[in-house]
Amino acid sequence: MSSGNTRRRAPRLAAALVALLAGLPAVVATAPAAAAGKPEGISAGQADQILEELRAIRALLEKQAAARPPAAAPSGEPTTVTVPWVERPALGGADAEVVVLEFTDYACPFCQRFHETTWPALKRDFVDTGKVRWVVRDLPLPIHPDARVAAQATHCAGEQGRFWELRTVLYANRAALGRAALEAYAGQLKLDVPRFRACLDGGGALAGIDADAAAADAARITGTPSFVVGRRKGGVVEGQLVVGAQSAAVFDGAIRMQLAQDDDAR
Repeated sequence: MSSGNTRRRAPRLAAALVALLAGLPAVVATAPAAAAGKPEGISAGQADQILEELRAIRALLEKQAAARPPAAAPSGEPTTVTVPWVERPALGGADAEVVVLEFTDYACPFCQRFHETTWPALKRDFVDTGKVRWVVRDLPLPIHPDARVAAQATHCAGEQGRFWELRTVLYANRAALGRAALEAYAGQLKLDVPRFRACLDGGGALAGIDADAAAADAARITGTPSFVVGRRKGGVVEGQLVVGAQSAAVFDGAIRMQLAQDDDAR
């Protein structure tokens, strides 16, 4: 890796560590209950996996100590960000005033946690009702070697109308995202596997994935999951930045604040 690449990646790795640490207390707190056989939370084994990931991130950051320091931790990031608008897989009302951009990494444990715990309520209350347009953007982190090809796989599945189905499968299997596993998941979803394989081999969607990552970097969005809750204004989306696997209440407040702008305008 070149020194230039190291300098560019250091802020993203640092922010990833902060984002993971931000969600860790709530996750680890649930481990004893899960280990005791209760359905809520996560298992002790899953908590151990998260701790191992934190140790790996810390080791990488220590190796890059000579690189420039991160521009800011999440506590110092702007509360409002602007991101270019591009067409990406989306759910919800096509003409909804409020837009949520989700920047995700399919190997990220807190992306998985958000998808399994918070997303169902948001989808029910805001997306399925047409109040919000939910748009998926890719931000594969360099600490996850299979994250980029996993993101590519979702778009290759999308060519066959199964983006959302594969996305769910990947979150459920985030520790197994290698090429062979991706092809196996495609088979389980009854995709045309040769076509899926050809899409991966041909670099399908990689340009868009890299463009999403570049847009995130430009907006100083460096951890996953991260969200922009706002409105589309011409060629951009401007809104509140929400970082981490936050509770449904956090998103509820951010979304309702945006919806209230419509009420005030009437």
